[in-house]
Amino acid sequence: MNSEFELRGVNHVALVCSDMKQTVDFYSGVLGMPLIKTIELPMGWGQHFFFDCGGGNALAFFWFPDAPDGVPGVSAPKNLPDRGELLSAVGSMNHIAFDVPPERIEEYRDRLVAKGIDVGVLLNHDDSEFGVAPEMHEGVFVRSIYFKDPDGVLVEFAAWTRQVGQPGDVRHEPRTAADRTL
Repeated sequence: MNSEFELRGVNHVALVCSDMKQTVDFYSGVLGMPLIKTIELPMGWGQHFFFDCGGGNALAFFWFPDAPDGVPGVSAPKNLPDRGELLSAVGSMNHIAFDVPPERIEEYRDRLVAKGIDVGVLLNHDDSEFGVAPEMHEGVFVRSIYFKDPDGVLVEFAAWTRQVGQPGDVRHEPRTAADRTL
């Protein structure tokens, strides 16, 4: 419970796309998110569109006619996490994760593959040395699949398998800028 502010979740996350029509086709057509608001920005600056991503939350995209191209490995990971890529730059958005029912995650993976989406393997995230297990077990706290949108934004479908915030879930000391190896 937050005693400082009454935060009720994420209102929206705003990303930048290269082609708004392609973005609408992917998020509405492939993922089924209704387009709920469109804005033409003043003075020819571009567009700002909002999609309903469930639970009263929205995912938004800007389209800017003069936006620079993204740089894989800087603005987003180069590939999917199960293919050995996770790194992105400080200040970048690494990925967006949508909560899905745990009993449907395998079905959802199959649906995405049937739609021609390159989807990584189903990952069972746990507290083992490498953070994933080959099989589901009681230590798995979330199961997920990763794929990319047309602009290379890393998207995750994540299914909690238990409530987090339990004893032992928060046990690592935060690292500082001095710990970086650049």
